[in-house]
Amino acid sequence: MPLLSQHHAPRELNHRLRDANAVTAELILETIDETCRRFPSIGQTEKTARIERLIQTGGWTDAVLALIDLELPQWQVRRIAYDEGEWYCALSRERELPDWLDQSIEAHHADLALAILGAFIEAQRVSVPSIRTSVPAVTRDTNPLYEPVCSDNFA
Repeated sequence: MPLLSQHHAPRELNHRLRDANAVTAELILETIDETCRRFPSIGQTEKTARIERLIQTGGWTDAVLALIDLELPQWQVRRIAYDEGEWYCALSRERELPDWLDQSIEAHHADLALAILGAFIEAQRVSVPSIRTSVPAVTRDTNPLYEPVCSDNFA
């Protein structure tokens, strides 16, 4: 399954979530294909089977919450609120911290499951380990007119 840093699919997926009116099995399965690294989990077959059952029965909100539990065990739901026709969902790594100290991921949508799914996708994107070396990379594209000059005084 692809890592988020290797594809531009999360942006497309976020646009699809924003434009969707309700969750469908296809949308959740596409999200799993594009973002999940642990699904299906060999060591946690019960959790994987539960998610599959919830998708088959249309338990969208529970399926997304179970995905968060499987894929992002360090993240927790910090807040779910409904205001002026929209659901707001915040996921956090440090739920016990005050709001102003916490760096939570927030998403909103008219559908509760889509709001939670949007926060899940964003938390997945943030949680992907960066593939960087400890030493900065130098570009090899040098100007053909570039010529090194020695500026030391050897006198």
